[in-house]
Amino acid sequence: MSTTANLPTFAGLDELARLVTGRRGLYVRWSRGPERDLPDVTSTDDLTGVKLPGLSATPLDVEEWWGERPVRVWVARRLYDYCHLPRVKDPRTRPWVLHGSETARGPDNEPLVTDVEPLGWIADHVIEEACRIVTEQPGHWGPLDREGRA
Repeated sequence: MSTTANLPTFAGLDELARLVTGRRGLYVRWSRGPERDLPDVTSTDDLTGVKLPGLSATPLDVEEWWGERPVRVWVARRLYDYCHLPRVKDPRTRPWVLHGSETARGPDNEPLVTDVEPLGWIADHVIEEACRIVTEQPGHWGPLDREGRA
């Protein structure tokens, strides 16, 4: 059986918030999945083509300065930041949660992760829920979509 077939799917933002509350070293990776990423645990810088020493990922660990604010809002924001990737990179791009070790930082200061343990896919409706939560916040925050910028 494949790695992808064995992965569970996180079906709710609250489920992810509980996971993040109970464990450190968690990341979200937007890609075509572990089967594609794990044979060669590297990423490539789109601008230069440089091979990077780990998978680029978004950290899910809640920072201490977040205080007593809702963990689900923290997780929603972390998911929202890169929700544009399936649209601008590849429609087969999906978010999945992994446990790993940060080995370096990429050109956008993103963690580059090795020693990867895939934990599960994130359901599409969880991303939709994250987007709704972030857009309902009193401030303004947009996804890190650089399309169309000079």
